Amino acid sequence: MVVETTSAELLEQVVADLEAGNQEAVSQKLEEAHPAEVASLLEALPPEQRSELWEKVPTEQGAEVLTYLHEEARASIIDEMDEGELIAAAGTMAPEDLAELIDELPQDRGNMLMEALDRDHRGRLEAVLNYEEESAGRLMSTDVISVRADVTIAVVLRWLRRHERLPPHTDSLMVIDESGLYLGKLDLGEVLTSPPERLVGVMMQSDAVAVRACMNEHEVAMLFERRDLISVAVLNQDGLPLGRITIDDIVDVLREEHDRALLSSAGLSEEEDLFAPVLPSARRRGLWLGINLITIFAAAWVIGRFEEALDKIVALAVLMPVVASMGGIAGSQTLTLTIRGLALGQLSSSNARWLVLKELAVGALNSVIWAIVVAVIAGIWFDNGAIGLLIAAALTINLVFAALTGALLPLALDRMGIDPALAGSVLLTTVTDIIGFLAFLGLATLYLL
Repeated sequence: MVVETTSAELLEQVVADLEAGNQEAVSQKLEEAHPAEVASLLEALPPEQRSELWEKVPTEQGAEVLTYLHEEARASIIDEMDEGELIAAAGTMAPEDLAELIDELPQDRGNMLMEALDRDHRGRLEAVLNYEEESAGRLMSTDVISVRADVTIAVVLRWLRRHERLPPHTDSLMVIDESGLYLGKLDLGEVLTSPPERLVGVMMQSDAVAVRACMNEHEVAMLFERRDLISVAVLNQDGLPLGRITIDDIVDVLREEHDRALLSSAGLSEEEDLFAPVLPSARRRGLWLGINLITIFAAAWVIGRFEEALDKIVALAVLMPVVASMGGIAGSQTLTLTIRGLALGQLSSSNARWLVLKELAVGALNSVIWAIVVAVIAGIWFDNGAIGLLIAAALTINLVFAALTGALLPLALDRMGIDPALAGSVLLTTVTDIIGFLAFLGLATLYLL
């Protein structure tokens, strides 16, 4: 029995061994660890220790470790590899993994790598590279087993026994006709339990779902989620099987999408290396800090237009953040739901109007409820009923605008080809701050001065 060590525990142990110069212990831990765990270790180490650890990664494990690394971390390691090491690693990579690596390399180094591959491997790699990035064709594995519909289960069993091993995660076999067209799939469970004389065509699932190679990987991931799939066949436009996509590929896609959404909300790239050099990291983050600064100055400019009112009525300065914050939270709720709907393919021009109206209704209802609560608190706090009524009106206006912006902004950004998760929160905050300050201070100027 193997007791799994947590990533944090393994990291602490490896760092301690590296600092103590215990090279044998480090090598042993690397040999026992899964390539994904080794990749995680490399990403968690500063540059000097990362280089030291990479030198101890077993040669036969190196190629698989590279496939698990994020782009920037992988690039930092590849830069230190000579041509021989890179060629050796590429020679054992699956075409879909090698295609991703080729895309990240400088053109001259990528061409050198392709020329060094044997003819069969290069041919399969070129076939994958013909498809666009983030498509099913790039995601699929070409390592598949297919059987004819007109043969018996006994023939299939004999055919399988001729293989030294089955492709990883094989849960079914592709079924084709005499011309090679895809007809369906045959579960391995059926192969093992069906009478040997039974024909494949009788036992196969003729309604098994398949995807085209040009389908976007996000759509493929949603298909897996909706249908609870383990694998799916990938076909060309003529219906000929090209490969298959398995659940482990989809888990990677979903993880990358989650990382992208999480980091994009902070203006970061999902491929950013945790221990990337200071200057590139500062440059990437500085862009969004600058954009955020512009939006803050826009809100500050609005406040500055009402300096006289703020000087005369101190309560306005105290209550301003309430209006802006409530609008920001309400808008963020709608923004998050809308972005999620777009990501899941649940929103289109046919139902966008209904969503906007629904969110407006929710915003209006919440604005009435919380405007009353805030009005009572503010009126009692400052012993001024007029202040309570004004903040109630401003809160109502801001919550309705926040709901409208939260619904329309992601739709507009998506139509313009801009990632809503990347720019939505910054723009939403700007709108809710400006509308909130303008409504509250504007009403105060009109009715209290």
